[in-house]
Amino acid sequence: MTRARLPRPHEVLAASRDPRLLAARSARPGDPTWRTRGRCRTVDPETFFPLPTEPADPALSFCHSCDVQADCLAAALNAGDCEGVWGGTTPRERRAMLVAWRNRTGVAGAPTSFSAGVRTRTERAESARRES
Repeated sequence: MTRARLPRPHEVLAASRDPRLLAARSARPGDPTWRTRGRCRTVDPETFFPLPTEPADPALSFCHSCDVQADCLAAALNAGDCEGVWGGTTPRERRAMLVAWRNRTGVAGAPTSFSAGVRTRTERAESARRES
């Protein structure tokens, strides 16, 4: 199994503007009954957890026509789930969204803004010079 890389700053910035993430922010379901309305209930769960070498297209096609897509994505982001297809997003897309989600919601341990946790190349070089 390969280890997933952390999303790059430009990926997080793009994810923070993604309409699916914006819809999930407004969804925030208070009760878990949204699960009973999902289209995924009628499909084999293995469809939503393809192997890394398999395409996720069948799962994504189900999600894009689902009424609770935003609620599903919000639940996955709240749980920090980066496996499988949730809310019409792949694990790679969701990793970037997760950083943007935590920055926006103020999760403990996350920087208040993504730029606060990123040092520029010049700042890293200056820090390295001071340490040597």
